[in-house]
Amino acid sequence: MGPAGTRRAVLALGGNIGDRMAVLQGAVDALFGAGTGLRPVAISPVYETEPVGGPEQGRYLNAVAVADCSLEPKELLALTQRTEQDFHRVREVRWGPRTLDVDVIALGGEISGDPELTLPHPRAHQREFVLRPWSEADPEAVLPGRGPVADLLRALGDQGVRRRDDLELHAPGSAG
Repeated sequence: MGPAGTRRAVLALGGNIGDRMAVLQGAVDALFGAGTGLRPVAISPVYETEPVGGPEQGRYLNAVAVADCSLEPKELLALTQRTEQDFHRVREVRWGPRTLDVDVIALGGEISGDPELTLPHPRAHQREFVLRPWSEADPEAVLPGRGPVADLLRALGDQGVRRRDDLELHAPGSAG
C-alpha cells in the first residue's frame, strides 16, 4: 500500500504504429509527470507481442506500470485517455492497430461493473501481454476477484509474448 490517500494502480501500455518504443516512453513520461496524481512504483520490462483479435497488423510493444495513485477512478481514466490522445490514438476499429493504448487494469482492490471503467479490467486475466509484464513489475500482484497474477499466468498458454531485453522504459527523473 502506498502513502495515505493513495491506491495502487496498474496500467497496461501498448502500441504497434510508428516508433513504438518512443511512444511508450513518451506515455510513461506523460503519466508520471509532475502533478498527474501518479507516482511510479515499478515499470515492467518491455515485451513484444502478437496482436489479439482485430485485423491483420504488426506486433505490439507492451509494458505494465505500477503506481501509487491519488486519483479517483474516473480521473485516472481521463488521464489515460488524454495520454492516448496526445499520441494520436484513433479508435476506428475494435482491437485495431494503434499508436498507444493505456488500459487501467486495477485500482486498489476496487471491483466495479461501471461500463465506462470496469475494474479490474474484464479481460486482463486472459492476456499474457498484461499478466507477464505485471508479474515482473510486481511478483506478488493479485488481480482483484481473480487471484494471484502468477497463478493466472501459469493457467494461460503461450500467446506469443516475448521479452525484449534490448529495450527499457524509465520513469521521469530516473536513470536512463
